[in-house]
Amino acid sequence: MTVWPQNIARKAVVALTPYSARGGATGALHLDANECPWAPPPLGRTEGFNRYPAQQPEDLRLRLAGLYGVGPNQIMMGRGADEGIEVLVRSFCEAGRDAILICPPTFGYYETCARIQGADVITAPLKANFDLDAVEIRAALAQNPQIKIVFLCSPNNPTGTLIDKQMVLDLCRDFPDVLIVVDEAYQEFSGRQSFAEWIEDKRNLVVLRTLSKAYALAGARFGVTLADKRVIDLMLKVLPPYPLARPVMETVKAALSPSALVVAEDRLRLWTAERERMMEALKCSPFVKTVWPSAANFLLLEVRDVPELLQNLARYQIKIRDFRKTLPGHFRLSIGTPEENDLALRAFGIDVPAKRPARTAEVYRTTKETDIAVRLNLDKPGDIRISTGIGFYDHMLEALARHGGFSLTLACKGDLEVDAHHSIEDCALALGQALAKALGNKAGAGRFGFVMPMDEAQARIAIDLSGRPALRFEADFPQERVGDFPSAMCRHFFESLSQTLGAAIHIEVEGQDTHHMIEACFKGVGRALAQAIRVEGHEIASTKGVL
Repeated sequence: MTVWPQNIARKAVVALTPYSARGGATGALHLDANECPWAPPPLGRTEGFNRYPAQQPEDLRLRLAGLYGVGPNQIMMGRGADEGIEVLVRSFCEAGRDAILICPPTFGYYETCARIQGADVITAPLKANFDLDAVEIRAALAQNPQIKIVFLCSPNNPTGTLIDKQMVLDLCRDFPDVLIVVDEAYQEFSGRQSFAEWIEDKRNLVVLRTLSKAYALAGARFGVTLADKRVIDLMLKVLPPYPLARPVMETVKAALSPSALVVAEDRLRLWTAERERMMEALKCSPFVKTVWPSAANFLLLEVRDVPELLQNLARYQIKIRDFRKTLPGHFRLSIGTPEENDLALRAFGIDVPAKRPARTAEVYRTTKETDIAVRLNLDKPGDIRISTGIGFYDHMLEALARHGGFSLTLACKGDLEVDAHHSIEDCALALGQALAKALGNKAGAGRFGFVMPMDEAQARIAIDLSGRPALRFEADFPQERVGDFPSAMCRHFFESLSQTLGAAIHIEVEGQDTHHMIEACFKGVGRALAQAIRVEGHEIASTKGVL
């Protein structure tokens, strides 16, 4: 008897000897793949681009295994989650004989892949409230033994609804020879646990994930299929050779670095908060009848006065997704930045007071010694997350941001096994760069900041956001270190900060306790910076008209 999953796969795929792709360059002289022996002309980071990449690069597979909580052999990487859909249908559905099951309205590419393959498409439509109809799904499966794959989307596109966990697990149990595929393209926005947790226990459960949405890599085209190793092995037979381009692999690795993930989480919090804001605001739109609840990064809207709404959207040059063919009167609106969302609200007839553009910035700095990500908002105090691996330094950076009155996310992975120098210096450089970027032309900013003594450690600090870097630092620290922080690096931090911020910083500090002296410097600079970045009016604080 044929073993699972060969018994449900296409016979041609089971018998197939896969195309032999080399599997990446090695230290050997490669004259085996008809590649160009020279690197391409200098177009940036082109190392190794003349050689075919690995079919499934092991280092990236291991990174994704950690991210999604599965084994490396339970992953297939491809060009977006879409390629996972294509390969699943091509691996398991015989043309003219087999079928897939979908629950419309849902992602249209499931049906497209099936039609291209010559497979039938059977439907079990969603209920009126857009929940899955478990009774209809089970009835369709019982009546149609030719169904090989059930595609379920959670959160569903375009409705934003979530799938009941137990319903999926029960389907896996009761229909062991049907692949139950859960598409989690929007899972990060839901706050729910991934279905990937149950892959080990449910051999016919398949999960699709993508980096296009929450990780901002739609243009890189990268996604994964997570499944039982035996399913993955069959799919790899069908996957085209070399599906992952080297620039894509490099981009994905950078996006999944520890520091970058901290910023991604920070963005996700803002993104989901904006979804909730838009959900409430759009209920007041004269064009909107219903705002359906959503666990994704979009909202499904039932609208009225469609011609006028479309005119408004055209006037603001805003495009939203039209679903009227499958859902009469419905459109899907993606959630953008706060500024983009305000513009959308105006197009929907909601009065949104004009606001200054948010003074935000993101900076990434990667060297041989450090990997740093910084995200800040000068106009939103209190949201602070610091992680450098140096406890006292984290405390000082938090104090600077808190007393400076701005939000700051800063993550650093550095060579602390050598010493703290690179991490402290490079964080200062990245922070200064982010502050300068957020300040822009400094219109309306006070430019100057001053602060006087605090505690027994007296700190006298002045700042000028002149665009001209300079540091005057006077201190005689009694101790050489505070925890893992070398006292001498205090001066070096502010020197590096002044260079990339483009500011003149004057610091004089005295005292008997090095901890308090350094703390006075950081808190004092934060206080002075708060004055200097405070916006009043629109003028640039310079007789030259520019800083």
